[in-house]
Amino acid sequence: MKNKVLLYLMFIGLIGGLVACEDEGETINMLENPIAPSIQTMPDLMLSRDRGTESLHFVATPVDPGFQASARYFLEAAATGTNFADPVQIFNGVHAEMIEVTASELNTALLKKFPADETSTLDFRLRAVLVVDAGTGAPGTGANPFEYISEVQTADVYLYGLPRLDLLNSGMDQKIESPLGNGVYSGFVKLDVDHPFTLLDPDTDTEYGLSGGSLAADGAAIQPGTSGWYQMTVDVNELTYVTDPYMIGLVGSATPNGWDTPDQKMDYDPKTGTWSITIDLVDGEIKFRKNDGWAWNLGGTPDNLVQGGDNIAVTAGNYTITLNIIDDTTGTYTIVENTEE
Repeated sequence: MKNKVLLYLMFIGLIGGLVACEDEGETINMLENPIAPSIQTMPDLMLSRDRGTESLHFVATPVDPGFQASARYFLEAAATGTNFADPVQIFNGVHAEMIEVTASELNTALLKKFPADETSTLDFRLRAVLVVDAGTGAPGTGANPFEYISEVQTADVYLYGLPRLDLLNSGMDQKIESPLGNGVYSGFVKLDVDHPFTLLDPDTDTEYGLSGGSLAADGAAIQPGTSGWYQMTVDVNELTYVTDPYMIGLVGSATPNGWDTPDQKMDYDPKTGTWSITIDLVDGEIKFRKNDGWAWNLGGTPDNLVQGGDNIAVTAGNYTITLNIIDDTTGTYTIVENTEE
């Protein structure tokens, strides 16, 4: 077959103009050279704090394999000329025609790898992976997925630095930030019952603590109730704060506690926006959970973790596992085995 490749009808979501096929072994035709997705237009990427809530639109065309197929799309950015050796993932989803992200979300994502308060030249690409049922053994499954990548679009991007509150005496250097510069700060913090802390605004040299249950300038230190990672939100306009447990961990038959709690807790790196752990595993399976419960759990493949996804098979060894949570319901992960020299 010189012009077309025959695929078994094992793709998920082959709908639309195709007639449903029920006979096992029936085939469909795929172009020998499917048309890759493309980025048609880019938004203004000279970002500023006063544009934080503005919606930015990347207009694109989807992949065309010669039939109507499901695909997952990844919008990525990297330093120009690096061939995406270390990309930032901006979008992960199943629709590509109009990718929408707010200026503050894009700014926050790109600050993980690029400097604030200056202009960087970045390459952008749209990557499409056709969705194939991995259990069938059909072409496109396993280590060689059907992946198609757009031509690179290059743009100058200005990123703005974020106002912050520093946690003083919390046991480690950490801060929470205000993406919109509106007096509302948020971020992940690691709290310790042995380290009561206060919040310092370095721009105004104001130190916030507690007074009568509310925040107050020069108030008493805040005493954490339990140790661990939290998502903290502070509103200095209303003088309120909230700390919600946000403890990401590994669970599964390959971990020391099996499928039982407590999970093996991961640590957060604010510079990269990722969670990581170095751990000894046995042959078995793992998943990622939040707060030792199943209400939030991610499983699936390294570049496509989804809520309630499949268990991840691992073999025995010592590993460093890094998790990137994309939009609270999807993510990616890497698992690197550590070997003794």
